[in-house]
Amino acid sequence: MTLAASFEIQYLQYLDPDGRLLDDALPEAARDTRHLKDLFKRMLFVRAFDGKAVALQRTGKLGTYASSLGHEATHVGIGASMQADDVFAPSYREYGAQFMRGVRPRDVLLYWGGDERGNDYADCRQDYAWSVPIATQCLHAAGAALAFRLRGQAQIAVGVCGDGGSSKADFYAAINSAGAYRLPLVLCVINNGWAISLPRSAQTGAQTLAQKGIAGGLYCLQADGNDLLAVLEAMRIAGERARNGEGGSVIEFVTYRLSDHTTADDARRYRDDAEVKAAWQHEPLLRLRRWLQVQDLWSEEEERAWLQECDAQVAAEVDAYLATPPQPVEAMFDYLYADPPTDLLAQRAAAIASERGR
Repeated sequence: MTLAASFEIQYLQYLDPDGRLLDDALPEAARDTRHLKDLFKRMLFVRAFDGKAVALQRTGKLGTYASSLGHEATHVGIGASMQADDVFAPSYREYGAQFMRGVRPRDVLLYWGGDERGNDYADCRQDYAWSVPIATQCLHAAGAALAFRLRGQAQIAVGVCGDGGSSKADFYAAINSAGAYRLPLVLCVINNGWAISLPRSAQTGAQTLAQKGIAGGLYCLQADGNDLLAVLEAMRIAGERARNGEGGSVIEFVTYRLSDHTTADDARRYRDDAEVKAAWQHEPLLRLRRWLQVQDLWSEEEERAWLQECDAQVAAEVDAYLATPPQPVEAMFDYLYADPPTDLLAQRAAAIASERGR
């Protein structure tokens, strides 16, 4: 018997949980310390926003909300690695990436407040809307990448799904398309340990989630999603390959969901407290803060001052969200059909009459 093929999955990590360098060979991103400091501030802002959004939901001022607690390095790193004219296809919690691309916090709040105008981004208008259906956004990203290839454009498409999403047929179809057509596509699998209440161990028999891309002929890489340096380097490698015509990539970012799946979930029912407590020792802000402090690039005083700025910025965004007048009731009918069917027009008229009769 002869060997038909062999494969390997490389793992990227530069900072250990205590913020110490594991290798003297730092990635390219580490050379720009001013940029890293700015990204750390962005991560702090995301966490401040996230905490406020959860509080809004708990007080009845926001609908169900999907927290991004613990994902800050992965999300901010993905967004920071993209060019303005690229296309991003998110799932429903990548706020850090979207803030880097120009989405306003008030847009996030509008969306989770039940107002679809939150998806009408002021900037990055080529990006896709939030996708609650699992992994369908991977196909959207593949479609955008195909358009770039056919037009000879230099942009890339970046799609994001979770560990559970990597088990969906949509994900595999996107991989197959990217390989068959050599698409400039980067699929990011954010492995946060849990697909709602289903643990990673029960999700798939694959040793890594990154290796799923091998079946489609893609470049595959696993990175520590709590290490911003590793996230930036993984995205640099995949992005350069895509822009150089070398095809698509699958990157598995290993992180942890420190929150409930959404505010409608109670993870205490299925997750051991000791596991969550241990995960807090590996969280992304902790290790990057320690590394920056060792480099004399950050201090407790700076952080306190920045967090005050974050609170003020978040408060202004919350005020803008709460002050946004609601849409008229007929808006729910007006953006689906160019030529609405008769029964829908009747429902629209009934809704308007009911609203006026209140």
